[in-house]
Amino acid sequence: MECFAYGYEQYAQVMMDARKPASVDEYLSAFVPDVQEAMQQVRMTIKQAVPQVIEVISYGMPAFKVNKVLVYFAGYARHIGFYPGAAAINAFKADIERYKWAKGSVQFPLDQPIPLDLIKRITLFRMAEDAETKRAKSS
Repeated sequence: MECFAYGYEQYAQVMMDARKPASVDEYLSAFVPDVQEAMQQVRMTIKQAVPQVIEVISYGMPAFKVNKVLVYFAGYARHIGFYPGAAAINAFKADIERYKWAKGSVQFPLDQPIPLDLIKRITLFRMAEDAETKRAKSS
């Protein structure tokens, strides 16, 4: 399955250039429509869960922050990588056990429905963590 709009070689060259995508829209535009659509669903789910979230590019991928980065995601040939951090992965371990996951990340295969409700719940969990960290620092 080809996941990049201009082929992997062209995408790899863009990524190897000193320039990273300037926006989430630019990042998404490097992928074929099916992958763009899946990532757009993830993006909208995050923004609906936390309307005040700010989109940025961090580590060359879309990131969403309020005080600090809550979550990241990235597109790949066969999955979307979702990066909420270790505490969120641990808190939702039962929900993600059917997916490939690691300490701070989970992979959602593109040949299955993207679990948008799970992404929403994880994002809200991260927002609560972020707010608590800010409160603790203010005290």
